[in-house]
Amino acid sequence: MSTMKFCRECNNILYPKEDRDRCTIFFACRNCEHQEVSDNNCVYRNEVHHTAGERTQVLQDVASDPTLPRTKTVRCALCGHGEAVFFQATARGEEGMTLFFVCCSPDCGHRWRE
Repeated sequence: MSTMKFCRECNNILYPKEDRDRCTIFFACRNCEHQEVSDNNCVYRNEVHHTAGERTQVLQDVASDPTLPRTKTVRCALCGHGEAVFFQATARGEEGMTLFFVCCSPDCGHRWRE
């Protein structure tokens, strides 16, 4: 993973540049004429790591979202609460849209789909 690089001459940040003729990447100072050839072709890499708890928390927070529609025509199978938030999304590995429900009880947060 590349880190920020600084100019050896004036200590300012070196910015990545591309030499299309030579198909290389180098770092150049915008203050002086100093340049360095990059030892890595990766300029920026963003890795996102999720834990199972983070994914679950996002769905539980859905119940408190005031912009999502609510219904009182369903009952939570876990706690019996009579209100749920619902939304449509694609389910993993399935085609088409699926209707998801999330229990609005602050102690429950159970999710199910139809």
